[in-house]
Amino acid sequence: MHSLQEKCAHLQEILRAAGSVLVAFSGGVDSTFLLKMAVDTLGSRAVALTVDSPFSPSGELDGARELAGRMGARHLVLAMDPLSLPELAANPRERCYLCKVELMKRCLAIAAEEGLGAVVEGSNLDDLADYRPGKRALEELGIRSPMLEAGLGKGDIRAKSRELGLPTWDKPSMACLASRFPYGMEITVAGLAMVRAAEDHLAARGFRVYRVRHHGDTARIELPEEELPRLLAGDLRREVVATFRTIGFRYVTVDLDGYRSGSMN
Repeated sequence: MHSLQEKCAHLQEILRAAGSVLVAFSGGVDSTFLLKMAVDTLGSRAVALTVDSPFSPSGELDGARELAGRMGARHLVLAMDPLSLPELAANPRERCYLCKVELMKRCLAIAAEEGLGAVVEGSNLDDLADYRPGKRALEELGIRSPMLEAGLGKGDIRAKSRELGLPTWDKPSMACLASRFPYGMEITVAGLAMVRAAEDHLAARGFRVYRVRHHGDTARIELPEEELPRLLAGDLRREVVATFRTIGFRYVTVDLDGYRSGSMN
């Protein structure tokens, strides 16, 4: 069993061997740590790239800009509309694979234009336990996952991020908004806007971990079990229901199983 220090040293060896990297950077826990380690290891030869997409949760791009600036990384933004691809908008089970192929092909082209040796992204050991069809796209296209290669798990990344003073060390995971739709249900601009507005409302009411799953005219709210009593208290419950109906949902439900990452997989 390797220590956290040894894993991080291995991560830096991997990055150093790559020579220069384009980091797929969302501003989440994993990609922020990866960018920090890449900048510390490679300096200006580590470049961040964030996707500006309808699938992105609110504030993600602005947060990524701020974090990249704080770390002194050059930051590129790639505008991408996955809904322009009919096969992806149809939301098949391989949706993540189709999206990753399109995205990573563009990242590889940008890396080539910039003269960077590799495209890297933030998968870690914990990701192997979930259904991740996008992983196949990474393997097919030769995208590197240095933290996975170094044997780092989510707990390692959070612990080292805290040690490094990264503000994301305890940030909740925020998957792309496409994950709020059951497979086979078409993803639309209007549907994404409904999910974004509903989740923004929960965030404004002080919830940190949440998902609003879109089931047509029904919203299914997932919160950690310990947060359910607060939501169900009279005034807040009534306000959330009224707001969600204004957003466009006819029915508002709460999942009694609580929040589960990847519950739609």
